[in-house]
Amino acid sequence: MPLSACTSTPPTPAPTLIINQCATPSPCTLPASNPNNNGDLNLQLEQSEVAWAQCAVKVDTIINCHANAQQEGEAKEHVE
Repeated sequence: MPLSACTSTPPTPAPTLIINQCATPSPCTLPASNPNNNGDLNLQLEQSEVAWAQCAVKVDTIINCHANAQQEGEAKEHVE
């Protein structure tokens, strides 16, 4: 009768690799400003609003990518 410490153990399963295909976040920037009058100030406001909207799109895209990757990873775990 062999001792329990002398038996071979089953191999450990290989780790699951997760490849992150989401974009790397980059800093959002706002245009420089030096308004001289109310018209310049209004234009600067419009440019800033566009810049913030573009930034929000980048952030939302990355968040959605990570959420989708997480859901796909969880779905694969349930299948295996």
